[in-house]
Amino acid sequence: MSSVPNVVVHRDAEVLANAVAARIITRLVDAQAAKGSAHLVLTGGTVGIATLAAIAATPARDAVDWRRLDVWWGDERFLPTGDPERNETGARAALLDHVDLDPSRVHVMLGPDSGLSAEESADAYATELAKAARPEDHGPVPSFDVLLLGMGPDSHVASLFPGMPALYDTRPVVSVHGSPKPPPTRISLTLPAIQAAREVWVVASGQEKAGAVRLALADSGPVQVPAAGARGRSRTLFLLDRASAAKIPPGLGRIASP
Repeated sequence: MSSVPNVVVHRDAEVLANAVAARIITRLVDAQAAKGSAHLVLTGGTVGIATLAAIAATPARDAVDWRRLDVWWGDERFLPTGDPERNETGARAALLDHVDLDPSRVHVMLGPDSGLSAEESADAYATELAKAARPEDHGPVPSFDVLLLGMGPDSHVASLFPGMPALYDTRPVVSVHGSPKPPPTRISLTLPAIQAAREVWVVASGQEKAGAVRLALADSGPVQVPAAGARGRSRTLFLLDRASAAKIPPGLGRIASP
């Protein structure tokens, strides 16, 4: 059973990134207080990386026990380690290299320099997820505490693009070929893995996203509008700036930043 989205609108992209950073810190602290550890799924993109930089910049980050955090990715570009286009590279520079993480709990999607094919990399990630899942998760992936997603103007989330075969796939992780955005080969969580998260937060900014946001919040099918399938079990948040929220029906969004 998935949750109905809540919409929060912030003034601009900078305020949005800072607000999401504060939410993440609070959520991780609460999760660790409740059960000792937490699982966070990261996304790339401009706002995703800006959010991580905002976490690194605030003293409140010290409230998180970084050694008891598992870090995952929703998708990755199938490129060598250290490539500037990899989501991992951006995340390390913005935050991960600046906090005391347990390296064994940073779960990277492997690139071609690992010697694996994209399919083998996806299978290896699925195996790692299964190892981290507990009986109470009732499935092949952990019940992520927060799963962050960016969204494209075409409504894609992770590397799930409209109309592509990955949207029909029930495995937790798949390789994606022929991505309409370069690079063409990627690794991605699927909708079933995303929907296993306790909370899914879709973060979007910019006028070019406004149409996709409106469709994602309507009763659209996820094959044509992948973001419409981005729903958490307990909570779903669409965290937006004014520009990306411009086309949603009046009254749907809660204005957080006047």
